[in-house]
Amino acid sequence: MRGTYARGVPTESAEILLDDPVFGDLVLDAVVAGADDGEPVLLLHGWPQTALSWSHVIPPLASSGCRVVAVDQRGYSPRARPTEVAAYTIDALVADAAGIIESLGWASAHVVGHDWGAAVGWNLAARRPELVRSLTALSVPHPRALQEAFRADDGQREMSEYLTFFRTAPAAAAKVLLRDDAVALRTVYGGHVHASDVDAYVEHFGEDAAMEAALSWYAAMGLGSDADTPDVSVPTTFVWGSEDVAIGETAALACAGHCTGPYEFRALPGRSHWLPDEDPDAVVDAILARVG
Repeated sequence: MRGTYARGVPTESAEILLDDPVFGDLVLDAVVAGADDGEPVLLLHGWPQTALSWSHVIPPLASSGCRVVAVDQRGYSPRARPTEVAAYTIDALVADAAGIIESLGWASAHVVGHDWGAAVGWNLAARRPELVRSLTALSVPHPRALQEAFRADDGQREMSEYLTFFRTAPAAAAKVLLRDDAVALRTVYGGHVHASDVDAYVEHFGEDAAMEAALSWYAAMGLGSDADTPDVSVPTTFVWGSEDVAIGETAALACAGHCTGPYEFRALPGRSHWLPDEDPDAVVDAILARVG
């Protein structure tokens, strides 16, 4: 794993072995910080990032008494990169998250997800609530809230137009994003992610078909059970930036309708999609409010 994670707090690298019943053994790279007996917190990144996206979030969580684990998820870790699109269904991704918690010896964890990591978190909390002490979802709301907004809101449909290209032609999309020193990929971050981290992502996704594997998450949409995510009953906080270019207000506000347990919506005025990079203090505050 590349980049700087130890911003004032000792971290260590780890490997998490998962057994996929169809695609075999997978090894996820991870970063671990905090006391062994601290409150367990699992951080799940989104696209197109890695566990590096949590580098400003990990230190204050660890310093607050949490045991923090951030993973490079399936398709992002080099030794967990099946070539088949069917390996990236939401069911497989949720099974990975459950397997991570169990392999760490945790009975349950506070789960934090950004972007696609939020989608995994929503589904894990809905389908395996016994494993989730609390959910903090960043930028992406409950999947059904997003579906409802897509059907009802012209603005959300316009925001989501890129999905068609990613879903139907991941290999071609990967080439477009990476050509000419990844100029298109660099544009995706919108200037909200530190330049050195962007360079690290460009290097990461330029190797070993990593970008095509990451885009397989999009290509696998509809192959699993993502269309019917149940409501979430665990304590949940949804954090959304008002200037998010991928998720509009309609979807953000609809999220509450799919949370039956304690729920808080935190809207961050003037913030974009890249909340762990752009406003880590707000992210940490939301997480710790749930961790208690």
